[in-house]
Amino acid sequence: MERSLLPLSTFLTTPEVVASIGHIASDVKPLKGTTTVGIIFDKGVVVAADKRATMGSFIAAKEVEKVHAVGDRMALTIAGGVGDAQLLVRLLKAELELYKYANGKSMPVSAAATLLSNVLQGNKYFPYMVQLIIAGFDSQPALFDLDPFGGLIPEKYVSTGSGSVTAYGVLDENYRENMSKDDAVKLAIRAVNAAMKRDSATGEGVDAIVITQDQLKRLSRDEVEIVLKPLRK
Repeated sequence: MERSLLPLSTFLTTPEVVASIGHIASDVKPLKGTTTVGIIFDKGVVVAADKRATMGSFIAAKEVEKVHAVGDRMALTIAGGVGDAQLLVRLLKAELELYKYANGKSMPVSAAATLLSNVLQGNKYFPYMVQLIIAGFDSQPALFDLDPFGGLIPEKYVSTGSGSVTAYGVLDENYRENMSKDDAVKLAIRAVNAAMKRDSATGEGVDAIVITQDQLKRLSRDEVEIVLKPLRK
């Protein structure tokens, strides 16, 4: 007698399994907490984030990389569950390398954003608990905000994470179109620094990447400190 096989999704969506997963998840506290910022300026885009990861009220890590260079002129910031976010960083890097190998050129920023949007939408019943910013430069600077369910919105400036409310106060007040690179970098770092003062899940300094037509550059600690030092007075 042949045995009837049901799709795996049938078992994963039964009430008993869902309840069991929910019970397990309620006892696990993933590493999370952050503030990320992205700003388009006249000749490029800058992204910045803090370095703290929390587990409830516990500071679990102080040197978490939340701004990832994923392509020659493309970066991804991560907010939310660290495990989910790091998986998506690895996935995007692999897809970008495969595209470059197959086509002899880099994937456009908008295509990379759409790819991640489709991945997130395809897992909406068991979502990746993340909020992402994709930034890069093709023929012009590009900046996209992605929510956990695959919502994809182009932005001129954006902030995500637990400290984003505070960061937006700085961004809304000071952002101007066609800002210079220096002004945009200072504003991004200021916005994250403001969040560090009010959000307990944000802290341990600022990491930033600047992308222009010519290069992708991660700012050194000294370069970030030059901006932060006057803000401490």
